[in-house]
Amino acid sequence: MREPLEGIKVVELTIAVQGPAAGLYLRDMGAEVIKVEQPVGDPSRYGRGRNNELPEGTIGAQFVSVNRGKRSVCLDLATDLGQNAMYGLLADADVFFTNFREPALIKHGLDYATLHAKYPDLVYGSVNGFGPEGEDADKAMLDGAALARGGLLSVTGPVDGKPHLPGAVIGDTGGAMHLALGIMTALVARERGAGGQRVQTSALGTQLWLQQWELTHVSMTGQELARNDSHHPNIRGPYGVYETSDGKAILIATSMDLESWDAFCLFGEIPELAVDPRMQTPGQRLGEGLNDEDTDFIRQKVAEAFKRKTAMEWDAFLRTQPEIIWERVRSYDEVMDDPQSLANGYITEVDIPGVGPKRTVGNLVTLSETPGSTKGDAPVLGEANADVLLGAGLSHDEIAELTEHATTVREALFAEARVINEDLKAQIEAQFR
Repeated sequence: MREPLEGIKVVELTIAVQGPAAGLYLRDMGAEVIKVEQPVGDPSRYGRGRNNELPEGTIGAQFVSVNRGKRSVCLDLATDLGQNAMYGLLADADVFFTNFREPALIKHGLDYATLHAKYPDLVYGSVNGFGPEGEDADKAMLDGAALARGGLLSVTGPVDGKPHLPGAVIGDTGGAMHLALGIMTALVARERGAGGQRVQTSALGTQLWLQQWELTHVSMTGQELARNDSHHPNIRGPYGVYETSDGKAILIATSMDLESWDAFCLFGEIPELAVDPRMQTPGQRLGEGLNDEDTDFIRQKVAEAFKRKTAMEWDAFLRTQPEIIWERVRSYDEVMDDPQSLANGYITEVDIPGVGPKRTVGNLVTLSETPGSTKGDAPVLGEANADVLLGAGLSHDEIAELTEHATTVREALFAEARVINEDLKAQIEAQFR
């Protein structure tokens, strides 16, 4: 069966998450995605993170998660041969996108003005931290910076404490989602005769999009929202996360009818809330008409209820109540084994050199007539040089020269890094002698 983006050629010049995750979506939908990497490779190839006892040199989980199924071409864009190879790849490409900063793109002749003049039908995508305009258009960004500037951190965490980072890189991943959406929109416009154009978005812009309701509420009321512990800053009533007797947690949103609310109150041994006039309608149970004092009282009662039983006791009861919106807070291990995720194909398996088969997130969008699919493992650095660059018009000798140069540069950089690390280690040890 033909996949929706089959026949679309994509060239990406990206690192980390915000760029590569956009390419991952396009690849799962059937596009050919060629990831161009500088001699050292995408730095996320070497990230280890916490609690990682895998062998040294094992490819990083971040790289695996957002680059599976792509082809890797390794070349040095600072050389004429490398730049010519890049232009060869772009000559018949449908899409080019990047999360490199604008000065670097201009330096290598990969800015929009240059490429649009050469390839007028090319869809050109770019994503950065803070948007394409303004004094901070070229400011460096990591995920948390976008969350801070976009306001999300201001409403995340305890009432009496500092803001908390979420447990996932939602700034970067959200930016990638918007980039993929923008690229798809531009491809549709091209099919309708618009030609190639530039698609631009950012992690900051995505944070604003994710908080449209909250930001608009503040704009309309003139009143700030504040951190509210394990509750949403703009929802009163019981909605929130509660600790159970065994130290686990349950999110309770609302009871959509009175019978399920009565059953909840009886099971949790808080019958007084079943007859409380402030909690008799679905709207009231989502905070309608409640003030802060009402909310504090109701939440305290609900918290006492959850502390009387274990998470699995609550789980067993709540599964009998389809009119209650709730979920048990799951660990990452539980998420990977969740029958619901498995049933929908949200989890897939990749083979990692030196480690073997491991699970990761798969294709999350299904189409009834032209479905996409997961597309294999994360590529070894430069594994497609010979195959892909021949198709881009380079000779065997040019490919060998380009590959040898990239290898030499990479080995020199790694040797220098080892020397620097050893020197730093010696300096630190000397301070404790």
